[in-house]
Amino acid sequence: MDCGIITSKSVLLLLSLIFWGAGVALAYVGSYVIKSYNSFEDFVSDKYSIIPAAIIIGVAVVMFVIGTVGCCATLRESKVGLGFFLIIIMMIFAAEVTAFVFGFIYRGRIKGDLEKSMKDVFQKYDGLNSETHAVDILQTQLECCGVNNFTDWTASPWFVQHNNSVPHSCCKANATQCTGQLTQPDLLNTQGCEAKLEQMLQDVLSYAMLVILGFAIIKFFGMLSICVITCRSKKNDYQPLYA
Repeated sequence: MDCGIITSKSVLLLLSLIFWGAGVALAYVGSYVIKSYNSFEDFVSDKYSIIPAAIIIGVAVVMFVIGTVGCCATLRESKVGLGFFLIIIMMIFAAEVTAFVFGFIYRGRIKGDLEKSMKDVFQKYDGLNSETHAVDILQTQLECCGVNNFTDWTASPWFVQHNNSVPHSCCKANATQCTGQLTQPDLLNTQGCEAKLEQMLQDVLSYAMLVILGFAIIKFFGMLSICVITCRSKKNDYQPLYA
């Protein structure tokens, strides 16, 4: 049996396994991105940032199908199956390129969206509503206070109504003596939340884009492998892997 054919078929089976593994990885990345954005959904009024993650999860589901089709097509020596395999890979490759482009475009829009929505949410802080819960989680997890810095609270209704103090979520983690008074700046997180949240969302989106690019490259080589096998099978009978 032609060593080249054996190698080509083995590579195609390996690619099928890679597609299964890629499906798991993409599903994790997509879920992580959505979870990260949902944790701070009150501050992201435009949901455009979820589009790349949704595409990633959709691609992950198709990846499992691709792996199954590729494995069966190779073992059954089906030209139709391999052709279908190639079409699916091309479609998913296009989807990944689209997700990458969307992510690249929307990275630059995060800052403008955050600036307005965060100011609106912080102004609604009253200690009881859903905005309060969102702000407290944000300030505690990111160890920040206010939109730009902790003095932003001086222009909020909360500050005036609570003896010129900021919420306790502005206090540093181990500052048990913190009362929220601005006279205790050493006990408060003084950095603003906008810059920290923007950086976190940028990092998450960049990580997702890097993963998408990596798997898109894998799809490209997968398409080349199928083309090589298909071309060789036109010159010779398609030989079974375990002949």
